[in-house]
Amino acid sequence: MRSWSIPAGRLFGIEIRIHLTFFFLLIFVLTAGSATQDTTAAFRALGLVGIIFGSVILHELGHALVARRAGVPAKGIILLPIGGITILDESQAIPESDTTWKRDIRIAVAGPLVNLFIAGAAALVLIAVLPGFSLAAKPLVHPSYLLRSLVWSNVYLGLFNLLPAYPMDGGRVLRALFSRRMDPIRATQRAVRIGHVFAVLFMMLGMLISNRAETRADGLWLLMIGFFLFVGAQLEERSAVFHSVLQSVRLEEVMLTDFATLSPADTLEDALDKAVHTLQDDFPVVRGSDMVGVISKQKILDALRADGNGYVQSAMNKIFEVAAKQESLASAFRKLAARNLSIIPVVDEQRLVGIVTLQNLMHSMALLAESRKLRREGLDA
Repeated sequence: MRSWSIPAGRLFGIEIRIHLTFFFLLIFVLTAGSATQDTTAAFRALGLVGIIFGSVILHELGHALVARRAGVPAKGIILLPIGGITILDESQAIPESDTTWKRDIRIAVAGPLVNLFIAGAAALVLIAVLPGFSLAAKPLVHPSYLLRSLVWSNVYLGLFNLLPAYPMDGGRVLRALFSRRMDPIRATQRAVRIGHVFAVLFMMLGMLISNRAETRADGLWLLMIGFFLFVGAQLEERSAVFHSVLQSVRLEEVMLTDFATLSPADTLEDALDKAVHTLQDDFPVVRGSDMVGVISKQKILDALRADGNGYVQSAMNKIFEVAAKQESLASAFRKLAARNLSIIPVVDEQRLVGIVTLQNLMHSMALLAESRKLRREGLDA
């Protein structure tokens, strides 16, 4: 979510982030508008970017609302000039079934339908309110003709996103169809490869026609679209690979086995003293052989500041999740997200054998991925 994007607030509880490529669009439109030497060109250029920005937001909200109705709430939206990426909360999704691909298709087509509806509604209003208004006059999308641009930018967004080029919505439909006969990661990678072909074709065509003065602007648009398409495909492939790793890694591969525990009878000052001498941020609280709670370093500090020295038992969190060491990392993430936890104790035959914390997960996964890569290279050699 945070790679190459900046936060732009929340809408309907969904985090909105703007990908930095959106600023390339702004610079491109401002540069094109300033060539006319018109004093209002910059404001019209900003207006065009605003139209595209709003259309992309509504496009992605269409995906998010349909996904929510299908039981997969959206966590965030990354906005790209040619559409966006809706990050779904798979931890709350219903288990995959034989009809999952149909759900994915419904979610995918929702965005383009929103854009086509906006284009149709805007066209009808403009024709009714402005007699003689020509929708077909050239240029169709330009800062100087914002009303016409409202219609055609949504037409282009709707139709373009129906191309079978991942991560466009047509590519998502293609991936859903592929997933009927192969696992999700292979289906995604196949769809991404097709998306890369489209991206290269757009960029090659853009370079060809940008050599002519009369088609230079169209060529630059195609080059930019091909670039954005390639970036979006890369983002989606990383996400798919990450989720695949979550499913394949077992907790016993990444759990911490050398960890400190606290007793409910420890004072908070003693607990803080122990915490100072370890890199852990979260601690299981154990009475005898039974685990009775969890507490974080921050919770210890907060309790000391608020009430002075007391006992760990009074400050610990008695509501916690446990996991078996054979469970997948995806299962651990779902449990962490469900209760907003930062630690999961790992048990084997009701015996505490390790812990998994958010603090160590990314570090462990990076090392695990590297070790698997080295192992594969060794086998290939």
